Amino acid sequence: MSRVRDWLVAAAVLLLGRREKRPLAPGRERIVPLEPPSPRSELAVVGLLLAAAFFAVGFVVVYALDRVSHQTQFLGLALGLSLACIAGALVIVSRRLVPEEQLEEDYPPAHPGDSDEIAQLVGESGDRFTRKGLIVVAAGAAGSALGLAAITPALSLGPALDPGVLRRTPWQAGRRLVDERGRSLRAEDIDFKTFYTAFPERADPEEMGAPLVVVRLDPAALALPQGRDSWAPEGILAYSKICTHAGCAIALFRTPLFPPAEPKPALVCPCHYSTFDPAAGGAVLFGPAGRPLPQLPLRIGAGGVLEAAGDFSGPIGPSWWGVRMGEAT
Repeated sequence: MSRVRDWLVAAAVLLLGRREKRPLAPGRERIVPLEPPSPRSELAVVGLLLAAAFFAVGFVVVYALDRVSHQTQFLGLALGLSLACIAGALVIVSRRLVPEEQLEEDYPPAHPGDSDEIAQLVGESGDRFTRKGLIVVAAGAAGSALGLAAITPALSLGPALDPGVLRRTPWQAGRRLVDERGRSLRAEDIDFKTFYTAFPERADPEEMGAPLVVVRLDPAALALPQGRDSWAPEGILAYSKICTHAGCAIALFRTPLFPPAEPKPALVCPCHYSTFDPAAGGAVLFGPAGRPLPQLPLRIGAGGVLEAAGDFSGPIGPSWWGVRMGEAT
């Protein structure tokens, strides 16, 4: 226990330094030879530690914004430079600011045994430091910034800085619907009992909110939620292609061909068999999905081209996204 106490005392003295210079006890000599201070080396250490903090903060900024091209390379560069600056500061401290002891005979087996002697040894080892407080502050800044950089990847668990990104999609009023070849979809091209996949014109088709399922039903058979009476011109409906259960793709359109078959059309995810009713605003008919498919309002523009009349009725994607935002039903 006494050894642990002695090491704690030594660590405290090394980190915080002494607030006042106490004279040596009578009959007690210096343990560490007195050497002149090196202000330039201290400034170099402070500069490197602050640079390490700067690069660590840069890592956090690049990671959080997620808008920098070649992001992975910049993340590696920022973290590497931060660690290199800390390593450089430690090298300068060890070579220029901490005295070295050279013994011509074997190192004595007995080590300092009392806390006063340990404190004297550590205190004298730091006599060359003239800016202890500044170095401690710079070291704290570097350590804090590097620690922040270490926990920053936890942001990948969810968009903590920008939760609204889960609701943003490339769809807006006036944006045309196009097929996988970029050709505009016209209302007259949409047939009954046929399944279509559409994308927003001049937008990235790889975005989660981009792909649509487009079908055509008898307008008399529609029972859309209140306020969506104009969302399906001529019975043409559009829903997000991303299943609200686990984010799979809606890839099947079940439409009855004979009277004994299922009573009405449905959109089906073949992965876990979540089934949605396109005539009722994408309501869940069967399966593990926790909420309806988000519906996109449509309108017929110039030349009969299908256009979006706004954004989706709700957040696209798996239900746990909605739970994360407190909006799942």
